[in-house]
Amino acid sequence: MSTTVIAGGRILDQAGERSGDVLVDDVDGTVLEVGPALTGDRTLDAAGAVIVPGFVDLNTHLRQPGHEAAETIETGTRAAAKGGYTAVVAMPATEPCADAASVVSDVLANSAGASCEVVPAATISIGRAGAELSPMGELASLGVRVFADDGRGVQDAGFMRSALDYAASIPNGDGTSLVLAQRCDVASLSRGAHMHEGEWSSRLGIEGAPAEAEELMVMRDIALARLTGARVHFQSISTAGSVAMVRAAKAGGLPISADATPHHMSFTDAACAGYDPLFKVSPPLRTADDVEAIRTGLADGAIDAIATDHAPHTPDDKERPFDQAPAGVIGLETALGVALTELDLELADVVALLSWKPAAIAGIGDRHGRPIEVGAPANLAVVDPSHRWTVNPSELASRARNTPFAGRELTGRVRHTIHRGAVVVENFEATR
Repeated sequence: MSTTVIAGGRILDQAGERSGDVLVDDVDGTVLEVGPALTGDRTLDAAGAVIVPGFVDLNTHLRQPGHEAAETIETGTRAAAKGGYTAVVAMPATEPCADAASVVSDVLANSAGASCEVVPAATISIGRAGAELSPMGELASLGVRVFADDGRGVQDAGFMRSALDYAASIPNGDGTSLVLAQRCDVASLSRGAHMHEGEWSSRLGIEGAPAEAEELMVMRDIALARLTGARVHFQSISTAGSVAMVRAAKAGGLPISADATPHHMSFTDAACAGYDPLFKVSPPLRTADDVEAIRTGLADGAIDAIATDHAPHTPDDKERPFDQAPAGVIGLETALGVALTELDLELADVVALLSWKPAAIAGIGDRHGRPIEVGAPANLAVVDPSHRWTVNPSELASRARNTPFAGRELTGRVRHTIHRGAVVVENFEATR
């Protein structure tokens, strides 16, 4: 048996914060002991840092298969590990898209030996076309728990009702339920848009999408969740109206959850003033009032999780003119630092939004986001909450460089990451 001790720090999980070292079995990937002054074959220094359950991202685009020039499973999971993630939910908008068991099986096979666990999501509809349901039952048998048409909100209300009824009817032996995740956007209101419709789109002469394009679909799917009893998760909500509706729906006991991105808590649509495609995202950056609503929602529980919507693009694609460039930014390596820098929250609250709350939504709380205790899977991150660093795109592990935080000084970084007992990040650097 080979062991690693994480020594000299504090422990923070659902039980609170306390002193202690953590001893990990490197071979079977479990926590052997938690307590003071532990020793092991190898020591990771956690002085001045906090040992936490590993993070889980609900919205990661790994681009494989089909778009490996932008990202691969290997590079994307390495970036995730550097950000403290021990699991990522891989979005299904690949080529071919993940609407069949064969594609999901290939993603799982290609993820063997990755720096974190890859949890494949699958599409709601065949080809993400919104016309024919994907074989959710067969996909669920492979472990898929999240279904999303990934960037395309399901446009037809009747089809979405059928999808929710189908998802609710599928039994799961592991006790989890299927989740239909929506990136809400009424296409007829946002078609041709490149940013938020408002003062800045008028100034810049750029076609914009109104907040209502998102909010109308949020309203509809809350109603459908009430009708069907099925779980709905809203991805990357970005408007004050969406936050208010989600808050009210949750208060009414509906099976609703939501996430928001680091960039939507950080930037307004004024960032588009320089026509820099790094600030072109979907949903678009909104107003200062919307940013404040996102921050408030993360603080009061209306929004359940921070999800990166990590969307890598090649330089050739992202450096096109604003109206021609694809939407999306990368975010796995900067999420913790952005959250600690931008949000007026305690470290414990930020870790909850990054770790055990998204793990529960994804249905992987049996192995990620677990309390740090003897016998638990050793999926851990060591966070240095006072470490100050400047984001340098050339130093990121992702194959892509399209970060809107380039040159930004952040406070808070992951020092070490342990995935299934293996040290995959040590002293801020990836080890595989």
